[in-house]
Amino acid sequence: MSSFFKSFAGNPREAAAMAMVQSSSYRVLSGRKCSDIRRTTPFDSFLAKGKSPVKAFSFLYVSRYSTQPNNEFGHSSKRRSRGPVMAAKKASEGEKQEDGKYKHTVDLPKTGFGMRANSVTREPELQKLWEENQVFKRVSDNNNGGSFILHDGPPYANGDLHMGHALNKILKDIINRYKLLQNYKVQYIPGWDCHGLPIELKVLQSLDQEVRKELTPLKLRAKAAKFAKATVKTQMESFKRFGVWADWNNPYLTLDPEYEAAQIEVFGQMALLGYIYRGRKPVHWSPSSRTALAEAELEYPEGHVSRSIYAIFKLVGGAKTSLLDEFIPNIYLAVWTTTPWTIPANAAVAVNAKLQYSAVEVHASSEDESASTGKKKKMPGKVLKNQQKLCVIVATDLVPALEAKWGVKLIIRKTFLGADLENCRYTHPIDNRDCPVVIGGDYITTESGTGLVHTAPGHGQEDYATGLKYGLPIVSPVDDGGNFTEEAGQFRGLSVLGEGNSAVVSYLDENMSLVMEESYAHKYPYDWRTKKPTIFRATEQWFASVEGFRKATMDAINNVKWIPHQAVNRISAMTSSRSDWCISRQRTWGVPIPVFYHVETKEPLMNEETVEHVKTIISQKGSDAWWYMSVEDLLPEKYRDKAADYEKGTDTMDVWFDSGSSWAGVLGKREGLTFPADVYLEGTDQHRGWFQSSLLTSIATKGKAPYSAVITHGFVLDEKGMKMSKSLGNVVDPRLVIEGGKNSKDAPAYGADVMRLWVSSVDYTGDVLIGPQILRQMSDIYRKLRGTLRYLLGNLHDWRVDNAVPYQDLPIIDQHALFQLENVVKNIQECYENYQFFKIFQIIQRFTIVDLSNFYFDIAKDRLYTGGTSSFTRRSCQTVLSTHLLSILRVIAPIVPHLAEDVWQNLPFEYRTEDGSAAKFVFELKWPLLNEQWLSFPAEEVLFWERLLELRTEVNKVLELARNGKLIGSSLEAKVYLHTADASMASKLVEMSEAQNEADTLQRIFITSQVEVLSSMETEMVNSVQHTGEYVDGENKVWIGVSRAEGSKCERCWNYSGQVGSFSEHPTLCGRCFNVIVATPPEPVVAAVTN
Repeated sequence: MSSFFKSFAGNPREAAAMAMVQSSSYRVLSGRKCSDIRRTTPFDSFLAKGKSPVKAFSFLYVSRYSTQPNNEFGHSSKRRSRGPVMAAKKASEGEKQEDGKYKHTVDLPKTGFGMRANSVTREPELQKLWEENQVFKRVSDNNNGGSFILHDGPPYANGDLHMGHALNKILKDIINRYKLLQNYKVQYIPGWDCHGLPIELKVLQSLDQEVRKELTPLKLRAKAAKFAKATVKTQMESFKRFGVWADWNNPYLTLDPEYEAAQIEVFGQMALLGYIYRGRKPVHWSPSSRTALAEAELEYPEGHVSRSIYAIFKLVGGAKTSLLDEFIPNIYLAVWTTTPWTIPANAAVAVNAKLQYSAVEVHASSEDESASTGKKKKMPGKVLKNQQKLCVIVATDLVPALEAKWGVKLIIRKTFLGADLENCRYTHPIDNRDCPVVIGGDYITTESGTGLVHTAPGHGQEDYATGLKYGLPIVSPVDDGGNFTEEAGQFRGLSVLGEGNSAVVSYLDENMSLVMEESYAHKYPYDWRTKKPTIFRATEQWFASVEGFRKATMDAINNVKWIPHQAVNRISAMTSSRSDWCISRQRTWGVPIPVFYHVETKEPLMNEETVEHVKTIISQKGSDAWWYMSVEDLLPEKYRDKAADYEKGTDTMDVWFDSGSSWAGVLGKREGLTFPADVYLEGTDQHRGWFQSSLLTSIATKGKAPYSAVITHGFVLDEKGMKMSKSLGNVVDPRLVIEGGKNSKDAPAYGADVMRLWVSSVDYTGDVLIGPQILRQMSDIYRKLRGTLRYLLGNLHDWRVDNAVPYQDLPIIDQHALFQLENVVKNIQECYENYQFFKIFQIIQRFTIVDLSNFYFDIAKDRLYTGGTSSFTRRSCQTVLSTHLLSILRVIAPIVPHLAEDVWQNLPFEYRTEDGSAAKFVFELKWPLLNEQWLSFPAEEVLFWERLLELRTEVNKVLELARNGKLIGSSLEAKVYLHTADASMASKLVEMSEAQNEADTLQRIFITSQVEVLSSMETEMVNSVQHTGEYVDGENKVWIGVSRAEGSKCERCWNYSGQVGSFSEHPTLCGRCFNVIVATPPEPVVAAVTN
């Protein structure tokens, strides 16, 4: 018997806890909206970072259910007799029965739908069924409710899938499947990002040194394309195994010629509008990758430590030297930098015009400052050990901090504003150039350093901006590999991130220009691919000028729906403050920037005609044409006579420009797709990646955002909230989650639906957790959900649609069940519309595993099994069960589609759609229509049923006391007495105890043989009842008593009745069972024949 029917009657604490959950769950589902459900639930508390999973899971509602596998139907409750069920079951299994002549009259559940999912085999079978019948396309084509476009952000075609991919693609699939049920034409085109350095590096790493030397650009590109396509194929099969529906036969790849042509078109349009320019300015440069990088290609790992220095530059004169005449020639400008290697490129020292500065006299301290202070290694320079008189200029507010740091006494001799220092001159500490003091921006503060900033326009954005203002030289004596060039003189050939840095520090110290060296831990940009440090370096690059359309971009952001809402702050901050976008890369594997350079002047040639001509060629031949075709062929007709004067550019486009053009290459080109897309959905890191690059290209060329709504999800962490890594051994592989590992005990095969159920359970707007314990819990919940559906199938084995009982004729308990169901469906729909899947998970979990199995299913078994095959009470119950099955299947189908389809393929009755055709697949159904009649269940009845369920909880407690006191065994051996002074409640209870329809009677609801409502508390009666309790509802109370049931036990249903013995032909039956048997006589017992 299915374990989710297990009772907790044997344990009073667990029984009370489950009863409390049952009644509170009822209130949530029947009267509250999805948006009202508390965000922090017991399950969410487990998912919160740092919580103990063991402790958190003990609070899960479902954690109180038995996890023992069992294939039986029914309920193992000690308070509910399973006599007729077990008697029939044993007989059907050939067990010897002394008295089982009525066993064939019991309507046991029958279904071929097993409790074991066998997902490893069954899910691929269902996927094959969908594919062979083109279910996704057929359903989408037949829908007529408008189109829905969720545009796929292309994953990188590099390596196997991880849990982040699974979270992302399953979230998208849940949305698409829901929209299908909502009658939308859903077109989902999966995409892959196929260009860029990671793939190029993978190819190069697979080749030996000799082969690399002979590798031409075209050969490298061919190998890169082959690698990318092979990866796409592998990843595609994995996505399919996740149960994701998409147009797999027509994906978009950024290496497809038509896509590349669309990208070239976007680039050309931006260039013609004046948004694309070439300039020499500092960019993030990766020496390890030998290319420029965009901000989105950087990461800032913990633990980076730089060699910071305090250096002094000798002041020699200037416009306002009279201010400092008394200190010359021994006065210096003190600066601080974390990149000593940039000192050779120094062009100025910047100050803040509004800050106060002081000329301070340096006096040596007696303390030895050469030791480390805390974790910071400090080494004073030789200049501090020199007895020569020394004055330095620093920000006045920093004097105390510098005294402590340098280990000296600083005596203020004169104070003045930064503006007074403008145009003063100093001698460059390395090459003795005359350099100016300039006014910088608000980036100069007194939070750290000296208040004076060493300025190298070739190695920093702020330095560059200041340099432009003053016409400073842009010096950047560093090559592509991060080594000093000839321009750096004595440092040439040295790595700026290694020995070059040390050499500069040593030189400054030897020449009395180093005050102190100190280790400094801070955030520093690393290449996200090679995991190595980057530098700022001025090079000739192509840029997109964001300033030209920044305001339009900011306006568009405010017209997009951001989920979660606070995401708008993140994208706004990143867009409002971003500098111009460096879109050129010095790599081979990518889409070329379609520019020609004059051989002598190096002036670029790029206009509407040249771009259009290149675009046409690439649309037909692919971007390889740029490498194998001549300049003459790549130029339009009118320029061919000058082809000898030009050469092709060798830069390729930033991969973010590739993917950021997908709205043009896909939405703008594919039939049936619309611009803008309804939804973009990716990880939160894409605010500075795909979301932003798509937005910028679209605003620049179309004037509007490429999406109407953007949904972001967090990262996937392990159960302890730690980042997954192979070194920690905490990586959860989605393939192993689905297929299992070599050791089935340590790595069981859960199947795709369990993983999808996990996706639905987490609040994806933050980081989410997964691990073995969470997966086990998800598997248990999945199994209980499967058991619920199996119960429904099994009890509808003889159901036909024309058996349905009209709503107005249904017992009140059945009308109440439909009211509750309709509220559940309504709340779930609201959650789907708001993309709040974790709330759907909570509702389904509570409703199917708590409300249905612990209440309605529990009391329904009596009339389903023993009420008579064609009896009104059984048919009314089946009417409700069939409605529940059809509704539950549709609301869970987007989340667990394999389970829903498996149930549908085992449906025991035919279901026809609105047009009269038989629905062969579950997604041929539509979302359940709102039934106002079911929702109109009277408010006073809703309140009464809430109180009745609470009363039932208290009755169960007293029954438990009677069982522990050995008065009864099964709850059917009990008679319940009730008394209340509340006239309204008493009247209602009397009405139910005497209900004409036995499904509504109190004894059926309490699962006892009799219930009597007492009009008064007679002393003799009260004293004769051994076990009592009380239900308190505000000021009203209901007294509860339990005694042994009256009469004898019915052999067929095991209820106790005074009618047993009244029927001569069937002396062991109660009146109800006698009527059933007379209407449907039992089959004759035939003796077994053996050979």
